[in-house]
Amino acid sequence: MQFPEKGTSREELTSRLNDAVSRDADWRGGKIFSLVYFAGDDTAFYTNGLGPGAFKSLKKFESEVISMTGDLLHHPEAAGNMTSGGTESILMAVKTARDWARAEKGIAHPQIVVPVTAHPAFDKAAHYLDVDIVHTPLRDDFRADVDAMRRAITENTVLLAGSAPCYPFGVIDPIEEIAALAAERGILCHVDACLGAYLLPFTERLGYAAPPWDFRVSGVTSISADLHKYGYSARGASVVLYRDRDLRRHQFFAVSDWPGGLYGSPTLAGSRPGGAIAAAWAVLNFLGAEGYTRLARVIMDATAALIEGINGIPQLQVLGDPDISVFAFASDSLDIYAVADALDEVGWHPDRQQLPPSLHCMVTPVHENVVGPFLSELRRAVEHVATHGVASSGRAATYGMLDKMPDRAAVRNVVLDSIDRLTQVKQDSPARE
Repeated sequence: MQFPEKGTSREELTSRLNDAVSRDADWRGGKIFSLVYFAGDDTAFYTNGLGPGAFKSLKKFESEVISMTGDLLHHPEAAGNMTSGGTESILMAVKTARDWARAEKGIAHPQIVVPVTAHPAFDKAAHYLDVDIVHTPLRDDFRADVDAMRRAITENTVLLAGSAPCYPFGVIDPIEEIAALAAERGILCHVDACLGAYLLPFTERLGYAAPPWDFRVSGVTSISADLHKYGYSARGASVVLYRDRDLRRHQFFAVSDWPGGLYGSPTLAGSRPGGAIAAAWAVLNFLGAEGYTRLARVIMDATAALIEGINGIPQLQVLGDPDISVFAFASDSLDIYAVADALDEVGWHPDRQQLPPSLHCMVTPVHENVVGPFLSELRRAVEHVATHGVASSGRAATYGMLDKMPDRAAVRNVVLDSIDRLTQVKQDSPARE
């Protein structure tokens, strides 16, 4: 299925959704004895992607999402699956590389090589899957240093990765060079396009230049693409694509001797929510290439205005030359975290980054109408910090201290403690008689 050029009306999509769902097994009537725990009626909400045989609608929707995405990324024959998000997509790509290397090369202790800007999902995948990970430095333009990646390769290396773009700075790594290096060494190459996959094809239509990054690059063997980012789908929807089915087979998991029956799953999750799959299919068809191109124009215009405005503030500068709508800005003369605190006070919340200290923006269509107000408040925040300096309390003091700590293991423990506090709700003591 090709990526649709024109959008489809809500009425037509609803009709097509209902028609597809009508072919599912009669789970509302109790005709199946697994997959669904039903307590009421809501289209696609209770459907389960673990059982495509029962839910033929989900098989159709997922297959068409994969096909449309493959078409968009210039390889209609790509094989893939939907996942819950970019982290799972990346984890699946690393798992596939690990198992491919075991089967094809007999590598027992695999290693992956990624630039320091690669998403932490690669670190999580390496941790969960017992894979070694090597982080390589960047060039001066914040893109991956391919020579450093070359030096990091060993006989156990199974995967190189780059980003299109990386989250911290919004720049596309030199994917052609990384993929050529991977092909030269006979290893796999993954492109993390979770941010860019559903935006870059449409900025290209608008005439924005970007280095090649998708399946047009011959050495690229897999790509991750998040539907719930610039695909505008509901949360819980991503895609991982492979150049061929033989490679994707290493992603799958199966058990043949369980008393409960034969078990197999394509991705990390067992049960998968049908609503996220159906919603992704619907939004791709609803917008079509015309709708995505229209939104890309809004985003890129707003991004250009923000970058120009930030660079026009003498104490600030945008880092690097962002390829799309994600960027960071820093200061050589001010504590940028104090600027963030001042913005927090008036209701603006750019993310804080480190190494180097910077503030981060990810632009979406909603930002079109707030460029002017944000830049005005940013100028005031800069003037305030330039005049009054850094407060003794607030996030600037804490974040600045952590950023400068040489013992990164200690910083990691601070993060773990924070997760513990945020996820463990303290119960009130029972009232005494």
